[in-house]
Amino acid sequence: MADVIVVGSGGGGTVVSKELAGRGLDVLVLEGGPFYRDPETQWSRYENDCNNPADGYFRFGAADRFEHPPWFRELPQYSFVFQLAGTGGTTQHYFGNSPRAMPGVFSDYTGADSDAYDVAHRFPLGYRELIPYYEWVEATLPVQTAAVGTKEAVFFRGCERLGLPVNATKDILRDSFRPQENAILQPGGTAGRTDDDARLRYPEATGCTFCGYCFQGCLEPRRAPRNLKAKRQADNSYLPMMLTADLWAPGGRRVTLVPNAFVTQVLTEQQGGSTVARGVRWRDTQTGEQHEETASVVVLSAGCTENPRLWLNSGLPDPNDWVGRGYTDHAIDWVIGVFDEYTGNSRGPSSAARADYPGRGSIQQSGLPPALQALAMGLSASGVRGDYDNGRGFTGSWDGKSGRVMGAELKDVLSDVDNLLSILVLTDDDVEPDNRVIRSAFPPDENGPIPKVEFEYRDRTARTQRNREFLCDQAARIARAAGATRVLRIDFPSVPLHVHSTMRMGTDPADSVLKDNAEARWVDRLFVADNSALANSLGGPNPTLTTQALATRTAENIVTTYFGGDRWVRTESPVSSLDDRVTRGVLGGALE
Repeated sequence: MADVIVVGSGGGGTVVSKELAGRGLDVLVLEGGPFYRDPETQWSRYENDCNNPADGYFRFGAADRFEHPPWFRELPQYSFVFQLAGTGGTTQHYFGNSPRAMPGVFSDYTGADSDAYDVAHRFPLGYRELIPYYEWVEATLPVQTAAVGTKEAVFFRGCERLGLPVNATKDILRDSFRPQENAILQPGGTAGRTDDDARLRYPEATGCTFCGYCFQGCLEPRRAPRNLKAKRQADNSYLPMMLTADLWAPGGRRVTLVPNAFVTQVLTEQQGGSTVARGVRWRDTQTGEQHEETASVVVLSAGCTENPRLWLNSGLPDPNDWVGRGYTDHAIDWVIGVFDEYTGNSRGPSSAARADYPGRGSIQQSGLPPALQALAMGLSASGVRGDYDNGRGFTGSWDGKSGRVMGAELKDVLSDVDNLLSILVLTDDDVEPDNRVIRSAFPPDENGPIPKVEFEYRDRTARTQRNREFLCDQAARIARAAGATRVLRIDFPSVPLHVHSTMRMGTDPADSVLKDNAEARWVDRLFVADNSALANSLGGPNPTLTTQALATRTAENIVTTYFGGDRWVRTESPVSSLDDRVTRGVLGGALE
């Protein structure tokens, strides 16, 4: 019997496991996908080999990718959910972007622009309370100001010409631009100074080698120890710490990691009129054998689609019908600037520059290698540019109407991927109950009844749609100001990249699943520690850092509530960037 069972080894599961093991608890981590022990031999840089949803090594499916189909979900037409199975989870796809959430999404915010946010779904804790946990994760990964190159300089040039100010803090306090705060190690030695692959090996090269393949999981620098790979995806950072907690923490315990272990049921019992989690049932995806494990606490970190599926398949209580609701994803879109000059679009950290607009969302430069760049331009809810527009065809500061880039135009635009500036739009998306996960009417797969994702653009609120149009226009204006000769708006369809909030914590028991300590409202000793616990879409910033800060806080809550331990993260932070000067000068006392 373990002290704690953690379901999933992604961006949240590895964090909560590392922190719990470091405090002397026995932790069992069950991961449905494979254990990627040696990426240099298991992975490649071929975009289809990595990302193909049917047989790519980053698909959502069993380890034997050429023998069995991916695990099935029922999805809306023309949709796809970017979720991975395997150690590290979907952080293998992320660009390392680690901005903090906007202060306006927290319960202590009273600024003049307070009503610009999703006021009905704020976090049930204050921004100031979360800052020490942000700092803990920022120091652990570590998070650093991104190394920048040509594409970032082009983006900054456009921002400066539009008169946007620079943000010199980690906190998003006003419309501004800045280099990303990235969980990517800074280049050292020959990294970033040569294209000679033979000289980009550890220890001659350290940190980011500017390869440009962030979406394919980080192999760089070659021959580096796993914990010194450049991008701090969970399997390069928290997972090694999780597995060696007995070595780095006095009294720490080694975590037991079981890959290819798909959890199919949360086991509960009744104690004094309460439903209490007591363990899980899981299936070995290689042999089909069924197993049961017991523990004092269970933590769900299987993702925003699988957590609701597991809850519903386990028959757990859902009296307010909010399990699976609030499937929120930043209503993403792409704006592409075409230049007559070299931009280095495919080189270096994929995304190292951003602009933020409190109450509306964020935009970020997001360079891609050729096949993924073509994919980003080839998916649209508006149809084909200049041919048909599906009744949408938005117009703005871009050229013509929005739509997918196809045929001769795609060939022309992609004649040189390094003459583009690719900008990703991340909207402050309202939490909408009709965007949700339910059980599908399709036959079960080997792991039980499958999830159905009900998620359509028609369910976006008017505020979300206004935010999206504003941000797309800003992105187009930045590209134009930077010198783009053409600017294209894609109108990306429902392909969620940043999914949040399907098991959300909240201030109101009527529309939330978790209490403010991330414990389930109706099942004692059951916690959630991944993106699904987020109360809202954070104002637009990328979710991983906030998820990891909350997972650290959740680990503390587990230790103090059920194992008699003390808190270890300072609640009063001496290094917070929300100092008196910034609070008076920018926020005007909004957080006082």
